[in-house]
This record gives sequence, C-alpha cells and structure tokens, in this order.
Amino acid sequence: MTSTADSAAGKESYDWPKLVDELNRLLRLKTTPIGMKLFKRVEDMEAVPKIRRPSDVHTADQIVAQAARLGFTIGITHDDLVGPQCRTVLGLSPRDEEWLSGKKMAGVWYATLEDASAHQHAMDVVTHGKYQAMAVSPLASGRLDPPDICLIYATPGQMIIFINGLQWSGYKKFDWSVVGESSCADSWGRALATGEPSLSLPCFAERRYGGVLDEEMLMALSPRDLPKAIAGMQALAKNGLRYPIPQYGIQADVRAGMGVSYPQGKK
Repeated sequence: MTSTADSAAGKESYDWPKLVDELNRLLRLKTTPIGMKLFKRVEDMEAVPKIRRPSDVHTADQIVAQAARLGFTIGITHDDLVGPQCRTVLGLSPRDEEWLSGKKMAGVWYATLEDASAHQHAMDVVTHGKYQAMAVSPLASGRLDPPDICLIYATPGQMIIFINGLQWSGYKKFDWSVVGESSCADSWGRALATGEPSLSLPCFAERRYGGVLDEEMLMALSPRDLPKAIAGMQALAKNGLRYPIPQYGIQADVRAGMGVSYPQGKK
C-alpha cells in the first residue's frame, strides 16, 4: 500500500488556519493540532521556515510534544533520537533482526523473549531507507504544507464526534489495533505507512516523556481526511449531534431525547 509520505499530498492545498479554527470550534481542543512530515534529505527539513533543531537527545514523543504543547516547529534526524525504537517507527533505522528480537523489552515489558519479539513484529513502521529526517509543526502555521499526516489529541468524547464526522459520508467501519507499549506505531507509524486514519491509546512512554494527558487519545490521519471530518461534524452539529455531549440524565424518561437524536426519519 502506498504510504502517506509517498502520496501526491504535495499537490493539494489547504487553508490551515481556517481548518484548525473550525476544528477547535467544533471540538474545543485543549492541545494544538500538529502536522508531521518525513524528508528524503536533511537539507529539505532544515529549509522549513523557523525550524528548530534539538540540542539534546530526545524520544520521538518529546519531539511531537514540543510541537503540540509548546507550538514549536522542530526537525530531527536519526542522531537526535535516543534509540532504535523511536527511529524505526519513523523509518530512520532498519527493522532488522536485532530490533525484531525484542530482547531489550523481555522481562521488562513482556514476560518472555518470544512475547517481546511478537510485539516488535506487530508494530506498524515506515519502510527504512527512504527518509533521512522528520519535522513536526502546528498545523495552523502552514510550515509543512502539506504535512504527511495530521496529529490530533482529544478526549474520548471529542474523539467519537471526530470519528462520527469521518463516517458521515462514504461510511466505513474503522478497525484499529493496540500494540501496547510503543503505541506511536498505532498512530503515526500506521498512518505514515498506510495513509489510513489511525487511532491510538498513547502508551507509558508517550505520557511520561511526551506530556500526553491522562484523558487524551491520539488520532493520526492524512490531510485529505481532515476537511472530510470537519464537514461531517458540521453536518452532525446541524442535527444537534455535537460536542460537548449534554448528559440527559440516567433516570429520566428517555423518549423525548431519543425522538430527537434517533428519529424515525423522513417518510
């Protein structure tokens, strides 16, 4: 399957400030929506306007957080990341036998070497050898125009409305998996590799090192899917299906509320 990073997204045009304003209006997000882009050459990453380069060694979670929590536009290469786990998800290190063995996780995250290796094999990652660098930046800045994927942190309540928006037209059932630790493979790893909307439960490392809040989930999706989700949420809002979802009451007579949210439809 063609990856998002290899798609023709560069030929598309988006009004990023308008999209982000509408996203925030519909969902009241607390965390800045950001974009992520892979680069075949380091020079191209370094040419991004107002790009920062880290002076310390980080996890990929920290780099993403600096864009989402601090509003930075920041780029990294292989050497800026702490180890092969982060690098491999982004395609900056090979998915080799050493990495696939999982031996560094055995006895820490998984009971046996076989369990740890099964985890490594289950992860979605970007193919190695195509890219030398990665950058993240707030979507509204338009500095990665367009990014390969958009990253949106939201609560479960916000996220289900966002997903409902994606499903408003051209409905499809979404099937997502949970790899466990290193769940960045479930979000940006999967979205970069497949181009499909990818939801994750951020893992221990994302929360400890990436500042992800206790109540947050993460959606990674291609830029082409963001206007679709927004248009869907706008349509749902006109039907009274919007965020925040008002609680009806657990002991109230439900018929009046159900008649509005789940009508019989037009005859």
